[in-house]
Amino acid sequence: MSYEFLVASAIGVLVAGGIFLALRARTFQVVLGLTLFSYAVNLFLFASGRLVIGRPPIWDKAVTEYTDPLPQALVLTAIVITFGMTAFVVILALRSFLETGSDHVDGDTVPCDAQDGSADGEDTRL
Repeated sequence: MSYEFLVASAIGVLVAGGIFLALRARTFQVVLGLTLFSYAVNLFLFASGRLVIGRPPIWDKAVTEYTDPLPQALVLTAIVITFGMTAFVVILALRSFLETGSDHVDGDTVPCDAQDGSADGEDTRL
């Protein structure tokens, strides 16, 4: 089994899981889906840079071959941006839940949820 197939499979699984979770109706699952999708993009950027072991990242007259540092810089920048975006979306989801009482993405307020155990219609909140 080749290295490229393993990395491509990992990227495919992360994209599939991210899209599956992003299409769910709950805010936490959407946030997890976007995070998985961003991990897939980071892995794709890192793999596209052809990581080479034992070569310097900067060109030198003594060294004929070097590693391209651009994909590593892009991935580090993407990690920081993803962390900030995830924190912002979590705060927005928390505020939306506290204002509406529901964590559904579509904005519909649902008085009870079958997953919560109160499907008979009574409100169990104090």
